[in-house]
Amino acid sequence: MTDKATIESKKRELMGEVISDKMDKTIVVEVARRVRHPRYQKVMMLYKKFYAHDEKSEAGVGDKVRIVESRPLSKLKRWRLVQVVEKATGVEKVEV
Repeated sequence: MTDKATIESKKRELMGEVISDKMDKTIVVEVARRVRHPRYQKVMMLYKKFYAHDEKSEAGVGDKVRIVESRPLSKLKRWRLVQVVEKATGVEKVEV
């Protein structure tokens, strides 16, 4: 039997930008990918939103983050925050 530490994780990892952090312990991450149109061959940017669990509420709007697949945590959350890669500059958080 193999050791658990040697088995690589088959969970997907994505990088994206935080577009909302208004919920408690949840962030919304927008992931962009480039695809070529099948007929017209133009390169397009496609965007998709993912809801991710942020236990310590460390990510803010504009931050570049890495998220990983996880078990279902709520109705929409299927991802977890792994790392804040780059903090946003010039974005101020307004307390309401």
